[in-house]
Amino acid sequence: PAAMLSCPFLSHLPSGLIQSRPWSLLRFAQRCPVIGKHIQRAMTAGVEESTQSQRHQQPPPPPPMSEKKCPFLSGRLAASDAAVCGLSPPSECPYSRMAGRPLTVCCMDEQQAAPMPAEPLVPQAEPPNLYNYKARCEAQLQRKRDDHSYRVFRKVNRRGPSFPLAEEHTGGRKDITVWCSNDYLGMSWHPVVQEAVIEAARQHGVGSGGTRNISGNTIHHEALEAELADWHGKEAALLFTSCYVANEATLYTLGQLVPGLVFLSDAGNHASMIHGIRTSNCRKIIFPHNNVARLRQELLKLPLDSPKLVAFETVHSMTGDISPLAELCSLTRQFGGLSYVDEVHAVGMYGAAGAGVGERDGCLAGMDLISGTLGKAIGNIGGYVAGDATVIDAVRSYASGFIFTTSLPPTVLAGARASLAVLRSVEGAELRQRHQAAVQLLREALLSRGLPVIPAPSHIIPLHVGDPRVAQAISEHMMHRCGAYIQAINYPTVARGDERLRLAPTPHHTEPMIVRLADQLADAFRLIGPHLLRSDGLESAAADPPPSLQQLVVAA
Repeated sequence: PAAMLSCPFLSHLPSGLIQSRPWSLLRFAQRCPVIGKHIQRAMTAGVEESTQSQRHQQPPPPPPMSEKKCPFLSGRLAASDAAVCGLSPPSECPYSRMAGRPLTVCCMDEQQAAPMPAEPLVPQAEPPNLYNYKARCEAQLQRKRDDHSYRVFRKVNRRGPSFPLAEEHTGGRKDITVWCSNDYLGMSWHPVVQEAVIEAARQHGVGSGGTRNISGNTIHHEALEAELADWHGKEAALLFTSCYVANEATLYTLGQLVPGLVFLSDAGNHASMIHGIRTSNCRKIIFPHNNVARLRQELLKLPLDSPKLVAFETVHSMTGDISPLAELCSLTRQFGGLSYVDEVHAVGMYGAAGAGVGERDGCLAGMDLISGTLGKAIGNIGGYVAGDATVIDAVRSYASGFIFTTSLPPTVLAGARASLAVLRSVEGAELRQRHQAAVQLLREALLSRGLPVIPAPSHIIPLHVGDPRVAQAISEHMMHRCGAYIQAINYPTVARGDERLRLAPTPHHTEPMIVRLADQLADAFRLIGPHLLRSDGLESAAADPPPSLQQLVVAA
């Protein structure tokens, strides 16, 4: 009945309980003057043909009524249903208890008081069949703890003027040297960059104020986009809040805009590219990492006039591989496809002006779309995509990852522009030369000590471990015993069984630092993972010592 729907008792109960166990509530009916009245009416409707014994089994009449209205019922039920509770004192009123506050006015006379039954008015058990979200999340976290892929972030405060020195604050302050930063050239603390950021904060504040469409577009956004496009030899560029967003939003959007688009994706692609392709719901073909022959086989299976996009990276972040860029781009053009090239770990690092592997290898014209980051060699934060002006405008107009987010702030734009100017200058070329020399010195020092260096032509030096526990143990040893921060890399960043340590030296790591690190790592591997050391490297160490850093700089 309508009275039940607005009953102060029932309105506080879970609807599932009322639907699944309605008869369990009937034991409260005799205490409720309204519901009792409805039950009495229903039960007396058919008494004409009932026997006398059946009449004696009817429930007792409801408590005596009063002319006054219950202050709770009068506001919730129709006037005809307003009744007196018949209980005293007011603190025992069931409506008062259900409402969570005492009655100060009662509609009964003390002489009509009746004792309040002691049994609870509402079942105390938790409503059944509710999903336990917390337990599910805890179970998933325990899975990661069990397979040693659970991540604990280190608290590392870098010292800008003393880069690559830093302070580690996990369990107390400790002076350390950082060997795994993506600030490859140390541009985040470059004096020119710092001054540009400070001046932008003074002139414009520290926030952009909105999306690019709503008060968040400035001349600095458009100036940086123009400079990035020119850097890569393209017509236009578009800024994003990160290169993850740039990759995901661009690939997804192209998949939505081009009917029948087929993605051919390198098996080693970054998670951002994988996610953008997957969510586009387009057909995708995955070819083995940097395998030109297999890509050709897959392209041959597709109609020549069908739309297709080949996505791959130049420098792979975990293996240090560099893709056969010219062959991949040429093959893509031959079969009428678009090339989408991620240069995140290459921009600022390669080429005469630092525009990446594409500039170094003379392939910029053959790269249709290039994605890059402001967060690694440029030393800031943000990402971008550069390419044909019409394609970039289409992404600008349709990509939700661009449209519906706050734009990069003026401090980031000013810092990125200042950093880009340095990287395109003679100073930037000298930084790259010093950087390559430091990379070569460290790689040779590690090899000469028999460490499991994964061969790679780039500036990234991975050490194979193959066990998450061993990798983490070596990382902890290097941090706490040697003051060297080398992050252990485990699943899902790399496949299970491919766990490793990833080294990224900079131009600011000196020769004594490099030699000391190599010795410390050799000691750590002998202590924790002796089975990983290579005997051939140990034999060559005495016969042919590596060149000095100065010799390598001169050679570069």
